[in-house]
Amino acid sequence: MAGDLVLVTGGSGFIGAHLIIQLLNAGYQVRTTVRSLAREGEVRQMLRNGGVEAGDRLSFAAADLTKDEGWAEAVAGCTYVHHVASPFPPGIPQSEDELIIPARDGALRVLKAARDAGVKRVVLTSSFAAIGYGQPPQRAPFDETNWTDPNGDDVRAYVKSKTVAERAAWDFIAREGGGLELSVVNPVGVMGPVLGPDYSTSILLVQRLMDGAMPGAPRLYFGLVDVRDVADLHMRCMTDPAAKGERFLALAGDFVSIAQIGRMLKRGLGPAAKRVPTLELPDFLIRMAARRDPAVQQILPELGKRKNGSNAKARTLLGWNPRSNEDSVVATAESLIRLGLLKDSPKQAA
Repeated sequence: MAGDLVLVTGGSGFIGAHLIIQLLNAGYQVRTTVRSLAREGEVRQMLRNGGVEAGDRLSFAAADLTKDEGWAEAVAGCTYVHHVASPFPPGIPQSEDELIIPARDGALRVLKAARDAGVKRVVLTSSFAAIGYGQPPQRAPFDETNWTDPNGDDVRAYVKSKTVAERAAWDFIAREGGGLELSVVNPVGVMGPVLGPDYSTSILLVQRLMDGAMPGAPRLYFGLVDVRDVADLHMRCMTDPAAKGERFLALAGDFVSIAQIGRMLKRGLGPAAKRVPTLELPDFLIRMAARRDPAVQQILPELGKRKNGSNAKARTLLGWNPRSNEDSVVATAESLIRLGLLKDSPKQAA
């Protein structure tokens, strides 16, 4: 209920900051973990950019997913925990274990601390990465019954890390969770209003399209969801009895191509989107580019693959009603313009 203390891990991140805003607006007290308390000012500025002055309703705890220290203190007195934080290396990892081990062990540290502190429910931020990879092509939309095969040919380190971490979380609850409840949110590509320079990889796509950094659109297909709707789904999973022991795929609607995203930007922003490409590039050009660019090599397994997903479970069970793909994409670009995060755009005061 409002007034309860809620822990959000990773409050300096894109989803974490939006979730803190919604929790504060709903009347909760919030504590958030950061790896360094030096980031407190940055987080508070992100919240101000989102229209919230947190004051003493928000407190900070230093905790690192790779270390045991700090987690007992972070969860102390909390009714609910949102485990949003996800470890990331400074560059492309030399070994997949650089992602997998901290993701899995970090989730287990949070769950153990929550169980020992008598927390009612943990909401874990997983990903579509744990649902829709490593499997033969299928016509039916992916849903919460699907699981990524971590040994599949198209499974990269990040996808594997999210799958292994979520599996470990469910196994922990089943074997040694005690009275702790778990609910999981599996977002697709997260779009929506940026609150600062720390945002998701999905936002980087819109930034590159707006900056004209891409001469054309590779044949890639994505599910999209607005960060505000991801935060709203976390809120519903936190308190709704129907969310106990369930996972929920968070996406706005049908998957879209990069060329379709480009057309959404053109329609929504007019002249401001003049650099955005809408021409779809043939696959052979992308494969040629991949010989010179390791970043392009990363997308080759998904080139031309059409996938889709269903949000029916979240809509039906929790009454979730997300914004459209187009609304979310346009809001993303508008926020990049507003914060001066595009090439040649003047930085404006928030």
